[in-house]
Formats: sequence, structure tokens, C-alpha cells
Amino acid sequence: MEKTFFRSVCALAVPVALQSMLQSSFGIVDQIMIGQLGSVSIAGVGFAGKFSSIYSVVVSAVGAVAGIMMAQYLGQGNRREVRRSFFVNLWLAAGLAGIFTVLSVCFPAQLMGLYTKDAETIRAASAYLVVTAATFLPMAGATMLSALLRCLEKASLPLGASIAAALVNTGLNYLLIFGKSGFPALGAQGAGIATAISQWVNFLVMLALFLRYRESMAGTGTKPAPFRWRQYAGMLLPVLVCELLWSLGENVYAAIYGHIGTQASAAMILINPIQGLMTGALCGLSQAAGVLVGKRLGSGEYDRAYAESKKLVWYGLAGSLILSAVIVVTRGWYVEIYQVEEAVKGLTQHILLAYAAVAPFKVGNMILSGGVLRSGGRTEYVMGIDLVGTWGFGVPLGLLAAFTLELPIYWVYFILSLEECIRFGIGGVIFRRKKWMRSLEG
Repeated sequence: MEKTFFRSVCALAVPVALQSMLQSSFGIVDQIMIGQLGSVSIAGVGFAGKFSSIYSVVVSAVGAVAGIMMAQYLGQGNRREVRRSFFVNLWLAAGLAGIFTVLSVCFPAQLMGLYTKDAETIRAASAYLVVTAATFLPMAGATMLSALLRCLEKASLPLGASIAAALVNTGLNYLLIFGKSGFPALGAQGAGIATAISQWVNFLVMLALFLRYRESMAGTGTKPAPFRWRQYAGMLLPVLVCELLWSLGENVYAAIYGHIGTQASAAMILINPIQGLMTGALCGLSQAAGVLVGKRLGSGEYDRAYAESKKLVWYGLAGSLILSAVIVVTRGWYVEIYQVEEAVKGLTQHILLAYAAVAPFKVGNMILSGGVLRSGGRTEYVMGIDLVGTWGFGVPLGLLAAFTLELPIYWVYFILSLEECIRFGIGGVIFRRKKWMRSLEG
């Protein structure tokens, strides 16, 4: 039984982890190459990325709800509801993509002015944001298709699309940022173009895979029951509120760093690739929890769902401790990749130490709240945890540390990140009470 469970986890977690790391590579490659252009370009791309992350987490929330629904209905053997769940969430994600695209194209300077007052940084960030707005629609489609294929336990298929997209992104970055092989040197704007094209490649390849396996969603039987909009809204709205307010909290953090100074902002942005790689390496466990635990709950196997959830959380904590140790050892080598001031390199090393200290709690929350507790559709629990952590502790502590105590950037980051410990403690209490475990109606 243990070996079978471990194989199932690996079959889901490893392809998802590799896919997530490749998706993260879009931003990582951008930052490493743009890192050769100086602190202003780094900060500009980082601020544009922070606004884009609001859309990313919102559409990921819709994908998470789609995954909850499809996993449970697959556990019930209800293919017709799987199909309907997919398309309802796909249309919602596409609508959100349209809203964010309009905002990014029509009001880029106003949006970037919320993060920094430096005119040169605002110009760089605005140019990057306008171009990367073209990624929103393909990201919506790819997110929904990934959720479907993972629930069908075909997690290796989206990985192929991510590999193709990562290769395109890296090649175009080299050509367009630095102006190689006759292409114009576009700097940060070239990185945005490369990211947009590669996201479309990712979506189109995944769409081809979906068309190949669409018979897996075919429904049979009599006319389906009316769609349960109240049940759907009860899952979706807490997740949207949770993810949106969490993302806004992250953007408040970015604004705090931005008002400390450009060097502080650049140092914070330089740790993003490390965070992306670590999160990507272990996010597969969160996705595996959503699928495997969701199917157990859908079929009424509550005891197995609880036992397997505990194993997944422990796997994540063990992996995060190992990766934190690697970060501590290699942080000096990492900062030498970038052509930035020595002061920025020093700040980045200190921030990486702070990140390594809190990373196990971040990973624990990702698996426990993002995967396990959501799998039963009780998304209001996760919303409460995140609101208390981010807005009850993180934002006030960050403002206190930065503007009242006037601490260095690495202490500001460490203090506000203590909210992860609060969230993990609350999540653990909810998990042990088992009220999050339920089967959806279908």
C-alpha cells in the first residue's frame, strides 16, 4: 500500500514540479539576462511582474477550484460533471484575462507608479507590462488544461508543452534582449516579447494534447442535472477573495520594498528565481494532494484521505529543509551571476538567509492549505487562514519594521514573513479537526 501511494505521488508530483520549474524559468531567464542591464531594469521587470502576479494567482485560484471539482467528480465516476466543470471555469478564466489585459495596456504607467516614484524605473516597468499583457489569455487556457490533465493522471503531458515553451523563451530572450543574429537589442521589452511568445507556444501545445485526450471527458447517460451554482460559488468566491487579497498583500510588500529604495527592491527581486525554483520543486506535492486526496473524498474514503494528507505534508517539510540548506551554502555563488552593485549583492545574500529560515513554513502552507484543505471544497477555511496571516500579521509587521523601526530590508522581509508560521499553525489545527473533509454533490 505504501509503495503504491508513493508511486502515485511521484507520478503526479514529479511532472508537475518539473513543469512548474520550467514555467518559473520564464521569469528566471528574464531576470538573469536582464540582470546584466543594471538595477533599474531589474526593478522595472520585477514591479511589472508583481502586478502580473495578481492575475496569475487569480487565474490559478479558478484553476484550483476546477481541479477540486474535476478530481471529486472523477472519484465519483461522473464524467459529464467533469466536462461541465472544465468549461465553466475556462470561460471565467478567459474573462479575467480580458480585464487584466485592458488594464495593463491602457494604464501601465499609473499601475507602476503605485510601486515606485522613480521615473526611469516606471518607464522600464510600463514598457515590459504592456508587452507581457499578451500572456494573460494563453495563461488562462493553459492553467485549465493543466488542471484537467493532472486530474486525469496524465501530468507528464503538460510537461512536454512547458519544455517546448522554455526552449523558445530562452532562445528569444538571448536574441531580443541583447540584439543577436541581426535582431534589435530591445532590453527589458525584448524579454517581455519572448515571454509572450513562449506562453502562446505553451498553450497551443497543451491544446493539441487536450484534443487528443478529450474523449476522457465524454459524458454518458441521461440529461444532466442543473449545474449547482450555489455549491460552485461557495468554493470559488472564498478562493478568489483569498488569492486576490493574498496577492494584494504581496504587492503591498513590494511597495514597502520599493519605498525603501531601488537597491533594496533590486535585491528582493533577485531572490525571485530562487523562490520560484524552490516552490516549483515542491509544488507537485500540493497538486498531488489536491488530486489524490480529492479523489479519496469523492469516493468517501475519509480515513485514507486523512492518512495520505499527513504523509504529503511531511514529504514537503523534509524536502524544504534540504533545499533551504542548499540555499544557505550556495547564496554567495548565486549573487555573482548578476552585474549589479556590491551593495545589492550583499543585501541579496542576507535576504536569502532569511528566506531559507522561513521556507519550510511556506512549503508547508502550500501543501496543507493549497492542496489538502481545499480538496474537500471547504475553501472558506483557507480564505480565513490567509486573511489572518497576510493582513492580520504580515502587512502590519512589514509596515512597522520598514517605516517605524526603519530596519534594513532583510530584517523587514524576515519579520513580515513570520506570518507564514501563524498560517501554518492555524492550518494544522483545522486539519486535525477534520471538518474540511467532505464529498461534493454531483
